Amino acid sequence: MIRILFVCMGNICRSPMAEGVFQKLLEREELADQVMIDSAGTHAYHLGKAPDERAIRAARERGIDISHLRARQVEPGDFEEFDLVLVMDEQNYDTLLFTSARKYQHKLGYLLDYAPHLKTRNLPDPYYGTEPGFDRVLDMIEDACEGLLAHLQERRQRQAP
Repeated sequence: MIRILFVCMGNICRSPMAEGVFQKLLEREELADQVMIDSAGTHAYHLGKAPDERAIRAARERGIDISHLRARQVEPGDFEEFDLVLVMDEQNYDTLLFTSARKYQHKLGYLLDYAPHLKTRNLPDPYYGTEPGFDRVLDMIEDACEGLLAHLQERRQRQAP
């Protein structure tokens, strides 16, 4: 079982969209029983709240339901529980680098590293923008999640006897 945590600032836009996109890909590939995913935020701004309505709408238009997700903050135990902690931008990376124990820092990475053709590690935060920004960000998330899935499948093939 591989465990992946997607992290943004408030856990109401980017990270729940990434969780929803990746869950759909896992189901498509019949890998949902082999990979556990979750999302969280570096800040406690929206604890217990559903994702932003614009994120829910943008995801729903692509056949992804994230309306059941609820915002939570990254906890110290997450670094022990998850194999990969994938952040949405440099600010989240720096926050987690500062707050995580040194022995877990190798688990930190950027989601967009799995979409190198996008030529950025920083996924824009659509929260203060308009609806089209959510679609643009979702396009980037989908590209990165496809890359992440391909990476996991390659890793699994290398480990097979």
